[in-house]
Amino acid sequence: MTGQQLKNSILQMAVQGKLVPQDHNDEPASVLLERIRKEKEQLIKEGKIKKDKNPSYIFRGADNLPYEKVGKNEPVCIADEVPFDIPDTWEWVRFCNVVNYSMGKTPPRKEDVYWKNPVHSWVSIADMVADGHIIKTKEAVNDYAANVSFKGKKSLAGTLLMSFKLTVGKVSILDIDAFHNEAIISIYPFVDDDKIMTSYLFTVLPLMSQLGETKTAIKGNTLNSESLDNLWIPLPPLNEQDRICKRIKELNPVLSNYSEIEQEVELLNKYFPEQLKKSILQEAVQGKLVPQDPNDEPASVLLERIRAEKQRLIKEGKIKKDKHESVIFRRDNSHYEKCGSEEVCIDDEIPFEVPDSWELIRLNDIGDYRKGPFGSSLTKSMFVPQGIDAVKVYEQKNAIQKDHTLGSYYIKRNYYESKMSSFTVLPGDIIVSCAGTIGETYVMPNDIELGIINQALMRMRIYAPINIDYFLLYFDYVIKKEAKENSKGSAIKNIPPFDIFKKIIFPLPPLEEQKRIVEQVQLVLQWCDNL
Repeated sequence: MTGQQLKNSILQMAVQGKLVPQDHNDEPASVLLERIRKEKEQLIKEGKIKKDKNPSYIFRGADNLPYEKVGKNEPVCIADEVPFDIPDTWEWVRFCNVVNYSMGKTPPRKEDVYWKNPVHSWVSIADMVADGHIIKTKEAVNDYAANVSFKGKKSLAGTLLMSFKLTVGKVSILDIDAFHNEAIISIYPFVDDDKIMTSYLFTVLPLMSQLGETKTAIKGNTLNSESLDNLWIPLPPLNEQDRICKRIKELNPVLSNYSEIEQEVELLNKYFPEQLKKSILQEAVQGKLVPQDPNDEPASVLLERIRAEKQRLIKEGKIKKDKHESVIFRRDNSHYEKCGSEEVCIDDEIPFEVPDSWELIRLNDIGDYRKGPFGSSLTKSMFVPQGIDAVKVYEQKNAIQKDHTLGSYYIKRNYYESKMSSFTVLPGDIIVSCAGTIGETYVMPNDIELGIINQALMRMRIYAPINIDYFLLYFDYVIKKEAKENSKGSAIKNIPPFDIFKKIIFPLPPLEEQKRIVEQVQLVLQWCDNL
């Protein structure tokens, strides 16, 4: 149950007479209602309020059921209309039976004559504090507006306000004298001994207003004057109203505390699974998720195979020789990198310690990476229909939705062969989204069409004999982390530049351990998704 649901449940108990006990010594609500009617008639007689065109009169019949007499019509039993049962000492009334209310106004916005040199506070819904007090307003009007628009009829401090347009049932007490806009009403109970009725309405109107017949507006729901008049109000004896208000006031700190705890739990539920996933990935790439097995072929042997594979590809002309090819090694509990004859300590680059059976290399040592062509070399004017002499152009949505069949962009084969072949995508290549939704990866399957990457993609071709799923785990953990740290805000704005990207340290476990890590991560992440 949310904090608001709990609050509504308590309010529901209050308006049904279940929150505080009834006291047989209380003056019944029927006596209070007679006082209210007499006061209303006196105000009509004095010309302070207008007479209702079709005044309604609600009373209990001999069968103790509620009846309503409207105008000169015969009384009608309304037991099936009232929202719920109330104690015998209570009475059902309409909103207009117990209060007088007035609507506000918004002077023309474009006319400075109303807003220049403001001196009178003017309340909008944005100024209203739900179940609270208004001590200041964001805007004010001048003397001209006060006299012309509002005829000097200002709501005084202590007045109960309620919104009835767009945001229905937001109530506040004015602590200042102020005017207000047309989406708010000032409420004046006909009888209000010691402000008890004001306090009671302040308590119950947020709930009872939701039972009114609202109409749909552009930005929310709204009540009109007729539906406001007809709002149902359960009227307890005055003393019981006071007890209800005091009890609600006692419960408010508990409700506030409950709401705070609820928000904390909601945030925990929202962010904990994601934070847990990040922690799991961190444990995985640091060699802490699964135990090391001394029977595994050490990563140093795997590293020699990776270097041999890279030399073979260089010799065959499939990749270019790295001018700054280096070797990372350990000595005296420190990490060094040898490039040519120069040795440099790189401890400040090492993101974390790894087990002794692991090795550290750079991303450039395990794959070939390519970003899509520049915009001018691949434009929509070059696209042709799919056909035997057409080559597919893969798009960002192929990576995001992990579906190679999406998209209908193609280029002519002769243009592909002469200008675009270096952007070719092969089965097993990884494509990465690089615009909008950044860092989404997709391993291209064996049955893809011959195609190239577009400007919004990066291609990663991992030639090292390593587990691709392990590589993608590290990509998700480190590459996205690196991209976020180098961007403003929480969203990844771009993949790191290639000169940074290719130099990122890659922790290399034994091949068998890579497989165990992937299996364990998949198992634990599945558990996280079920949280």
